[in-house]
Amino acid sequence: MTAPQDSTGVPLWQPLYGASFAEAIRRFFKKYSDFTGRASRSEFWWWFLFAILVAAVYEILLLTLGTVGNGGRGLGFFGWLLIVVYIVWVLVILVPSLALTWRRLHDANLAGPFWFLGFIPLAGPIILLVFYVLPSKAEGARFDRAR
Repeated sequence: MTAPQDSTGVPLWQPLYGASFAEAIRRFFKKYSDFTGRASRSEFWWWFLFAILVAAVYEILLLTLGTVGNGGRGLGFFGWLLIVVYIVWVLVILVPSLALTWRRLHDANLAGPFWFLGFIPLAGPIILLVFYVLPSKAEGARFDRAR
């Protein structure tokens, strides 16, 4: 039996180096809660860009349409609807984002729980940023599940 593959022909358990924007988004949702294996830098950063773009579009919609139907005072119905939709979106991507982050750390040959360093005030997010940009290391294959 062959392992599931994405549209590129690369098995899902392998990192996809040089992933395109669309491929990275597809793999993100296909590997929804998979904390094993590795994720390439391109998989990670394309998803990060997509998430930032979705947040920016949401913010623009909220700022421009959030007070519609309320005479420009406070949030109107559409504003509250946008907030609810965004909360649902955040909840939907929470687990897969964490899984992708862990796989990215694995690709740099770091254990996934290093993610918790992000809770260190000021320094934690900087440390994680450095870890996220580290190049892939062959030793990270130790995090791949047995085939």
